[in-house]
Amino acid sequence: MAKVRVGRVGEQIKKEISQIIQAELKDPRIGFITVTGVEVTNDFSQAKVFLSVMGSDEQKEETLKALSRSSGFIRSELGKRIRLRKIPELLFKFDASIDYGSRIEQLLDRINTGNVNS
Repeated sequence: MAKVRVGRVGEQIKKEISQIIQAELKDPRIGFITVTGVEVTNDFSQAKVFLSVMGSDEQKEETLKALSRSSGFIRSELGKRIRLRKIPELLFKFDASIDYGSRIEQLLDRINTGNVNS
């Protein structure tokens, strides 16, 4: 039963963080971000927020730094929107699954068109 609650809280945190980043944060270093997932520990002390960021590696790093600096603001906004005894510490990580999937798709397209060498 506890795992179900952890999953529901993770999904709610994901939804709220997406809205906060989109509507509340005004940092120009933050690019086009998609929150792809949130993993919350069983005691709700930490939440790993997985992000997909469009742009170069330098833009991705700048976005991650800006989000890390604004994590206090994001936590306070989460506290206003979600009723939890303790708002988890936010750890931002890159989710490479979308990049990996697009790379696989490019390779499959090359195989299907017969252009394997490029």
